[in-house]
Amino acid sequence: MSAVTRATVEAVLRQINDPHTGQNLLEAGYLRELDIQGGRISLTLELGYAAGLFKNGLAQTVQMALEALDGVDSAQVKVETHIAAHKAQAQVPGMSNVKNIIAVASGKGGVGKSTTAANLALALAREGAKVGILDADIYGPSQGIMFGIPEGTRPKIRDQKWFIPLEAHGVEVMSMAFLTDDNTPVVWRGPMVSGALLQLITQTAWNDLDYLVIDMPPGTGDIQLTLAQKVPVAGSVIVTTPQDLALLDARKGVEMFRKVNIPVLGVVENMAVHICSNCGHAEHLFGEGGGEKLAAQYGVELLASMPLSMAIRMQADGGKPTVIADPESQLAMIYQDMARCVGARIALSEKAAPDMPNISISDD
Repeated sequence: MSAVTRATVEAVLRQINDPHTGQNLLEAGYLRELDIQGGRISLTLELGYAAGLFKNGLAQTVQMALEALDGVDSAQVKVETHIAAHKAQAQVPGMSNVKNIIAVASGKGGVGKSTTAANLALALAREGAKVGILDADIYGPSQGIMFGIPEGTRPKIRDQKWFIPLEAHGVEVMSMAFLTDDNTPVVWRGPMVSGALLQLITQTAWNDLDYLVIDMPPGTGDIQLTLAQKVPVAGSVIVTTPQDLALLDARKGVEMFRKVNIPVLGVVENMAVHICSNCGHAEHLFGEGGGEKLAAQYGVELLASMPLSMAIRMQADGGKPTVIADPESQLAMIYQDMARCVGARIALSEKAAPDMPNISISDD
C-alpha cells in the first residue's frame, strides 16, 4: 500500500474541473488547507464566488475521488466561498460597502434584459451572496414591479442625504420608480438623466453587498457612458435574442464596454426557442444560434440560452421572478448556473487585473 502525499492529493485535484471557470481545482488556486494523517485526509477548498447550491456536490465529488485512491481510508472535504472586492470600490462615494458591480445591458429594448437582471440578482442571493439591484433604466424602470414592491412605495431618507434601499425576496432594491409617479413619464434630457443616475448610485445607503446588479437602459448613450466612466463596474452581461437586428445592437454593447475597459462576462440569449405547449414542437421564432455566434465572435462565454416561455413572463409580471416562483424548475436551474458563472468570471478577472488607478468623480 503506497503512502498518501500532498502530490497525490494535488494530482486528484488536477483531474477535477470547475465547470464555472473551466479550470481544474488546483490550477484555480482553490486549495486552502490540507492535512494528511496516514490514510486520513482533511482538506478545505475556497471558491472565489457565491456557490451555495454547488459546493456540497463539489465536496462529494472530491471526497469520492480521494477515497478511491490506494491507501486512503477516509477523506473529509470542506468547500467554502470568499468573494473579494473589486479593487476600485472604496474609491467611489457610496460604494465602499459594495464589493462588485455587475452591469446588465442590451443594445436594444424588448430582449428581456430586466427579467435577466432580476433573476440574476435573485439567483446570486440563493447562492448565499448579499445582493442589491439598481434599476438604472430611468425612462422605463420595471424592477419595482418584478420584485413585487407596491406602487407608491417610497424609500426612507437618512440624514437628509441617503436613500435607504427597499428589500424584497432577500435583495436590496433601488429604482427611480420609487421617487416618481408610475403614471408620469420621465421627460429629461441626457445630462439630467446621467445626474439622476449618479445620485442614485452614490447616495443610496447600500448595506454590505457582495454584488450590486445594475439594470441598464437599452442602448449605448449618455447613461451607459456615465456609468462606465464614473463607476467601477467589475463586469458586464450582454442580453440579446437570436434575431439579427438584436445581435447587431448587442455587438455595439460589447464594443462599448471593451472601449471603456469593462470586462464582458458573457452573453445571455433570450427567446432562443419556443416549445409548443400542446404538441411539444420546438420552433426558433427569432432565429437560431445567434447568441452562440456572438459569444464566439468576441471570445466570451454564452452564459445561458433561455426559451421563449410564458412562465418567465408571468412570474416576472407577478412580482416573483422564476428563481423565486419556481426555484426547483429547469428554468431556475439555468439562472442559478448563469449566476455562478458570472461570479466565477468576476473572480477570474479580479485575479488577472492590475491594480486600479485612482478614480475621481466630477460634476461634468
